Amino acid sequence: MKFLKLSNQAIVGLLFFSSSLYSAVQIIQPSENAYEEIQEAFILAEPGDVIRLTSGIYNLQDSLSLDVAGVQVEGEGMDQTILNFSDQQSGAQGLSVTSDNVTLQDFSIQNAKGDAIKVKGVTNIKFLRVKTEWTNGPSPENGAYGLYPVESTNVLIDGCVAIGASDAGIYVGQSKNIIVRNSRAEFNVAGIEIENSYYADVFNNVATNNTGGILIFDLPGLPQQGGHHVRVFNNRSVGNNTDNFAPEGNIVGEVPRGTGIIIQANSDVEIFNNEIGDNDTVNIAVVTYGNETDDEAYYPHPKSIQIHGNKFGPTGYNPDTSKGELAKILFELSEGNMPDIFWDGLLPISQLIFGQPENEKMVISNNGDATFLAIKPIGFMVPFLDPAILDINEFDGEISPLAKVEFDETF
Repeated sequence: MKFLKLSNQAIVGLLFFSSSLYSAVQIIQPSENAYEEIQEAFILAEPGDVIRLTSGIYNLQDSLSLDVAGVQVEGEGMDQTILNFSDQQSGAQGLSVTSDNVTLQDFSIQNAKGDAIKVKGVTNIKFLRVKTEWTNGPSPENGAYGLYPVESTNVLIDGCVAIGASDAGIYVGQSKNIIVRNSRAEFNVAGIEIENSYYADVFNNVATNNTGGILIFDLPGLPQQGGHHVRVFNNRSVGNNTDNFAPEGNIVGEVPRGTGIIIQANSDVEIFNNEIGDNDTVNIAVVTYGNETDDEAYYPHPKSIQIHGNKFGPTGYNPDTSKGELAKILFELSEGNMPDIFWDGLLPISQLIFGQPENEKMVISNNGDATFLAIKPIGFMVPFLDPAILDINEFDGEISPLAKVEFDETF
């Protein structure tokens, strides 16, 4: 009798092929026991399995959680398959995912007690045509986040909708390799937010009726800091004039109503080919993190920002002076003629005296008839000195395009 000797690689291949033969499609329909059926399917799933939720409304009273890798959870359409958490009694999220290689697609989550979908610490997560919504309109009682991947790698959000979050509708934090495209964020405090993250492309999205449309933030006190290499392009950030309804004490509660795009404390950010307008306060603001912090490793100033090829509509016609100092200072310095693009001008003391390194200077180019205002901090503090720069041409320069974000989307 002869025995076939297989290489380790061949054995792994056979095991993968064998396991794929036994992958299952489990179909679940709305019922009184929907929570138990869905959660049991999540617990018993094997890599490669598909859990299909048919059309209808699933009334759920507790959080769902998935920690099995390689699972696809799919509905029959974001307006057909609805997971309704209006009567949620426990749990901090609607759905929590902590496993790799997961695809979520074609369903909605409504009225979660906390965050709608939280994904933490995973590699490879796809949100495809997923909708999160709080149906009672803007309210501080709504959950903080709609789509909420954090501490993750290879994040794809495509064709999604987020409505009514009291912090951010589409939020990606402390992650790397991120694509947010073809999505819509509406009636959130922040529509789309990329925070403390590396390598993100945000494009072909619509942010409207939020307090702030698109936020690129970096904050202190978090394990991953120094957000960098973010491209925001081919988006529409228009009419973001909803009053800020964030719960008291939230950092996003400082965002003034009527802001198109805010860049705070990030580096290597490229904003181009966007339509930005009809925002009450300002179309684009580039700002330093302005609060006190004990985090000595944190760098609060934006640097290497490029803004080019954007189309601007009206702004500044009803500025929100109730949130922070941004709108108040802008209104005073511009004498009520609010600019399209604002930079607070804050730099480390050494750079205020000797100037920024060339590769850290902001470049603003080819934005039509956009208006501009930058604070000159020394002039702002000392009487008889010019407190502001109004000439946008002072920032004209050569654009150095950032690299496209790419990763394998076929996992």
